[in-house]
Amino acid sequence: MSEPIRHAAKTRSPWWAKAMVISGAMVMVVAGGGAVAVQVSLNLVNNAVQTEELLPERAEAAEADPEVEGPLNFLVLGVDEQGEGRRSDSTIIVHINAELDDVSIISLPRDLLVDIESCDPACSTKLTEAFSGGGETRADGFANSATTITNLTGIQWDGAMIANFEGFIDLVDELGTIELCPWHEITSIHGEKKTYPEGCADYNRKDALDLVRQRYGWSWDSDWSEGRGGDYGRQKMQQQAIMGILKRSKELGYHKDPAKAVDLLNGFGDKLTVDLGGMRLTDLIVAMRDVDPADMTAIRTPSTTETINGISYVTIPEWSDYAVAADELWEAISDDTIDEWECQYPEYINSDNKPACATEPADSEASPTEQAVG
Repeated sequence: MSEPIRHAAKTRSPWWAKAMVISGAMVMVVAGGGAVAVQVSLNLVNNAVQTEELLPERAEAAEADPEVEGPLNFLVLGVDEQGEGRRSDSTIIVHINAELDDVSIISLPRDLLVDIESCDPACSTKLTEAFSGGGETRADGFANSATTITNLTGIQWDGAMIANFEGFIDLVDELGTIELCPWHEITSIHGEKKTYPEGCADYNRKDALDLVRQRYGWSWDSDWSEGRGGDYGRQKMQQQAIMGILKRSKELGYHKDPAKAVDLLNGFGDKLTVDLGGMRLTDLIVAMRDVDPADMTAIRTPSTTETINGISYVTIPEWSDYAVAADELWEAISDDTIDEWECQYPEYINSDNKPACATEPADSEASPTEQAVG
């Protein structure tokens, strides 16, 4: 890698995009796919969210064969476009298995040190910079981010999504509350510096936003030893928000009321942009009707933190255990063997529903996760 580029620090990361985008893609699944497709106009559903050609090569390839077949890999970017700046502060890979009945959500840190070919000359810097440096339009930025991540992982994309902040706020207002489960008491560093208790509780929009933005409060010894210290803790709370939104949608009856589900989709307006690579939204909904949000698995990228020239990065050091686990993760996503990877690396699973085969390492030697320092 070339010398990492210095850039101005950013104080806020829109974690919201993960929850909003996955909800946008999955809410109709929660709503009982087949029933919705039958009872509601196909055009109404297919036009409920904004579409744009974000992956033109994939769209052209899929146009001749629009049938939905798994496995599928979607790249999801949460973009902050306040003022004149533009940056992707949230990046996830959504993997859907060959049977189209199981979903894995893999978070990539915004500060992950990557090679970006579009720099002149090519450079190494934080992943978040790939979007802003990709060109004049959002599609250009997305394409640059997609290329950067493909160069890192080898993963090819079947679809793409972009979300912005206002969409998530609207969604939480629509649902009222979502469930979040802090694993210990945490005091906010923002505003009123509210203290949130350990355990599961329902949170309104304001408190959910505050809690899921927390980063520095996840600094207990147990946080680091259990792989959720610092920004890793924030990532886990982000993924909890995804699950919480999907769970609340189902509890409120979206799976029984097609019109209500379409209203939720329409609420996104221009805040959610999708490219399904030639697939129709209704076809994807019906194909994924067997997905249960409660069984979705949230995964964090095997990585650690490192300071280089005074700048903090998230890195996957070459020849390290992190690199081995990450390389095998990318391969498992491409080969649709992610369930086997989960069994081998349960320490990187953020959700509670670990596969039965996944057990904690029996030896007492600290895992790479436990060795990470923030």
